[in-house]
Amino acid sequence: MESGNGIRITTASQASQPATPRVRRMQITALTLLVTSGAVNYVDRATLAIGNPLIRADLHLSVADMGLLLSAFLWAYAFAQLPAGGLVDRFGPRRLLGAGVLLWSIAQGLTGLCANFGQFVFGRAILGLGEAPQFPTGARVVRDWFNVRSRGLATGVFNCSSTLGTAIAAPLLTVIMLGVGWRWMFGIMGLAGVLVAIFWVLLYRDPAAVALTREEDTYRTAGDETGEATRVTFGEWRRLFGRATTWGMIIGFFGVVYLTWVYSAWLPGYLEMQRHMTIRSAGFASAVPFVAGVIGGLFGGWLTDWLMALGLSPINSRRYPMTLSLLGMAACTVAAALVESNALAVALISAAMFLGYVASSAAWAMASVAAPANTTASLGAMQNFGGYLGGALAPTVTGFIVQASGSFVPALMTAAGIGVVCALLYFAIIRRPITAADIAGDGPTKNRQAP
Repeated sequence: MESGNGIRITTASQASQPATPRVRRMQITALTLLVTSGAVNYVDRATLAIGNPLIRADLHLSVADMGLLLSAFLWAYAFAQLPAGGLVDRFGPRRLLGAGVLLWSIAQGLTGLCANFGQFVFGRAILGLGEAPQFPTGARVVRDWFNVRSRGLATGVFNCSSTLGTAIAAPLLTVIMLGVGWRWMFGIMGLAGVLVAIFWVLLYRDPAAVALTREEDTYRTAGDETGEATRVTFGEWRRLFGRATTWGMIIGFFGVVYLTWVYSAWLPGYLEMQRHMTIRSAGFASAVPFVAGVIGGLFGGWLTDWLMALGLSPINSRRYPMTLSLLGMAACTVAAALVESNALAVALISAAMFLGYVASSAAWAMASVAAPANTTASLGAMQNFGGYLGGALAPTVTGFIVQASGSFVPALMTAAGIGVVCALLYFAIIRRPITAADIAGDGPTKNRQAP
């Protein structure tokens, strides 16, 4: 069993103890609800993009106005990550995700009533605030209910909701919009989210609200040496920013989400403008990489559990696949930019998205082992903050480069370069998990992390 930079599994028999039927039911319930809410989350994000032409015509908005509307969500979502993670750790996943889904669903429904640009910006910003707790909650739920040896696959399951939502958004929203108009499209999705919020609050329970047996507690915590879950304090949350591991996760996820959003925002346009594909062909071809992303997300989660079973530490079972997958995503992006065949380009982009979601699942799985249990959502949210700074910058930077150069090739090369740098920094900076002593604030010695 590995020792040194990573934390070791303490007792193999305890760590491999199976979940009781009651815990297993809660695991299945939680993951089902997380996938459902995550898919609705991503479908809701896509409503503006799908309704773009009709909304611009009805509200007399320019293309530049639409660009600002699209970015309003991303910036609000990125900066809302920081308080959202701490609030999830402070008040629990049940309350925070329930409130978050309800808030974003109300914002989504009311956006269908918007009459001008300012109202739309406000609605999209509130959507970003409400959606912020979704993935930090997933990381905390997995930490709360799964043993360290099975958290990777569970993370991959909830993380694949992002690509699942993206894959179904275009056909689903198009059918709704063509049937009842863009305003009712927003209203129907808002109602769907309210129903998801109700089911989450009714069916999910935090471990502290359940009278767990000693056997059930042993299953949840065996092999996890970063500490039991208590209510996080502001000091502990703040001191996470003083740890090298936190910054490695922020930087690494910046690279993953930057590359992912280059494709999320520009793939149809790239295929039409650079590859000269028809709108219909580009639309169908654009769905293929996101299907590959769903598979990659599940595979990445399974891979981290498998590497742990081989004897790697929890940290390195995430660190290795995250680094290698991000490097592979960058390499596939370079190759896709240079090949002449459209079919080969789509295949390489699909491989890039597969690897990107392997990296994403490994990164989110890192949040469940890299810090004490009471800071899991906080650390995951900090990581996601870094990621969505990249997500907010990617569409804009890509657009400027394409406009200046007349080609997507330099933009894709730039994205690949960012991915390589972030992957190498991630691997170099993250060396060991953050312990309770690291963020306890007992003095400069405990607060200093060795390389």
